Amino acid sequence: MENNNYNYNAGSIRILRGLEAVRKRPGMYIGSTGSAGLHHLINEIVDNSVDEATAGFCDWVKVEITPGSVVIIEDNGRGIPVDEHPEEHKSALEVVMTDLHAGAKFSQNTYKVSGGLHGVGASVVNALSEWMEVYVKRNGKIYYQKYERGVPLEPVKIIGEAQGSGTKSIFKPDSEIFRTIEFDRRIVEHRLMELAFLNKNLTIEFVDSREEEPYRKIFHYEGGIIEFVKYLSKNSKLIVENPIYFTGKKDGVEVECAFTYTNNYDENLVAFVNNINTVEGGTHVTAFHWSLTRIMNDFARRLGILKKDSENFKGNDTREGLVAVLSVKVPEPQFEGQTKAKLGNEEVTDVVNSVMQDKLPEILELDQKNLKRILERISQALAARIASRKARELVRRKSALENTSLPGKLADCTMSGKENSEIFIVEGDSAGGSAKQGRDRNLQAILPLRGKILNVEKASMERLLKNEQINNIIVALGTNIGEDFDISKLRYDRIVIMTDADVDGAHIRTLLLTLFYRYMRPLLEEGKVYSAVPPLYKITFGKNHAYAYSDEELREIVDDLKSKNQKFDVQRYKGLGEMNPEQLWETTMNPETRKMMKIEIEDAEYASDVFRILMGNDVESRRDFITRHALNATNIDV
Repeated sequence: MENNNYNYNAGSIRILRGLEAVRKRPGMYIGSTGSAGLHHLINEIVDNSVDEATAGFCDWVKVEITPGSVVIIEDNGRGIPVDEHPEEHKSALEVVMTDLHAGAKFSQNTYKVSGGLHGVGASVVNALSEWMEVYVKRNGKIYYQKYERGVPLEPVKIIGEAQGSGTKSIFKPDSEIFRTIEFDRRIVEHRLMELAFLNKNLTIEFVDSREEEPYRKIFHYEGGIIEFVKYLSKNSKLIVENPIYFTGKKDGVEVECAFTYTNNYDENLVAFVNNINTVEGGTHVTAFHWSLTRIMNDFARRLGILKKDSENFKGNDTREGLVAVLSVKVPEPQFEGQTKAKLGNEEVTDVVNSVMQDKLPEILELDQKNLKRILERISQALAARIASRKARELVRRKSALENTSLPGKLADCTMSGKENSEIFIVEGDSAGGSAKQGRDRNLQAILPLRGKILNVEKASMERLLKNEQINNIIVALGTNIGEDFDISKLRYDRIVIMTDADVDGAHIRTLLLTLFYRYMRPLLEEGKVYSAVPPLYKITFGKNHAYAYSDEELREIVDDLKSKNQKFDVQRYKGLGEMNPEQLWETTMNPETRKMMKIEIEDAEYASDVFRILMGNDVESRRDFITRHALNATNIDV
């Protein structure tokens, strides 16, 4: 670590202003008040610590989730300045924690690059927390301030002596703001692992002490993003054993990239700007794809792999089987939205193109063996694309895709395409019949499925398009699939998967999600897919009844009835087909009373990995996954 403390003091903190709007419209600042927004709170504070690490002043961060959803984040950086702010005439710590656009991120002298572009991170977390405490070690002292829903309870004060420097933030998310304040360990752990890969000089300690036996993990990767690519491709057959790596800098923008190729059909590119995962891509990703395709075409022509009369590789060809990590550091990034999902800087396009054209051909020239393997892999993708195109054209002429009439089994709604319209994809003809009778015919369409659909993870496009059930789904939704997918043609506002609450039902749901993930991914990215949650039990007592959606809920209802000495009868639903139309409407379809789960892609790499393991051809990986997760499995029929 560098010891230069630069002039990092109260004068470094510049203000842009505001705070109450955060509580009124939290979605503007953290994306949502659901799970994604909740986890974004941790990201905001951790990103501040990582910015200290990027600047060379921090090499250790600790994140702990404690009982009651209280989060503790600590680092050994310089510590937030605590001296009096020259404009606000109060501690700079209080300014940072309570003024919306206040922070050192606006000063190029303090942070050359930063993920905390807007300077709102700490104050937004403070505003959306029931309470928050901050401890700062600086100048040999420990400084402290506590807040409730963003309001300081007292001025910053000294509470003790300190060795070293750093910041510790403790906060509890506000249950008045968030739909849930229960953190998902996997989401937090994955983000911390990403940051450790991206910052090879940084050690991140993670502790989840919500259980009796605390879960601990330390992330530190000397190999940086090369190790990241190896991690992302660990369950795949590699075309290139050791990832290709290059880095370069131009006009103050740093580019770092590592990539390899596998035998998978999809691309797994993870892109970052100043350590922020830009899940929607941006100019850096567009430039990477364009340059990679151009470079591979140049080599293929020069080596005679592409003949004079053959068509060029397209972007889809060079991306098939690609596993890559792209990290850029930009002094003044222009993100779209506070959640920083997409980069907009046009100048980054030129920098990435320039670095790739300068570095990558030289590396590939020196590694002819892997170059030829990569070109052979891309050539296979080109041949498959041409064959698939011909197959689609042939199948379309013979299949339901060419026929604009809707499937005979579909009971359409009268207002398809309208807001709040929805299609229920229902397991079985029996449940489908009940659903058709019990539905709201204006807004709810029903498409029954007969058994399990084709596993598209193992099927060719030609076989997929010949499958009657998949054809029915595609035509009913109206979007087409794959390269021809168009979400603007979706005929319904929501797609609801309604299967039995057993292993077979879970399997059918997984097969449907595999289809959506592989060939209709925007449906998931745009939040159009839901899973119905049918009840497991009906409890009848006297002339009344209640439904339980879990064993725990059943116990609560039964205990309550027993305490009242009330007689009751419990019916266990084995499937949706056991419910009559009225019951199905009341429990599973009525928007006023039903329960549904929104299917979200919060972690595309993890989802892709699981789909590949569970639905693909690698039996060994699947066996290993099942063995490791067997003790956590639920809803397994005995």
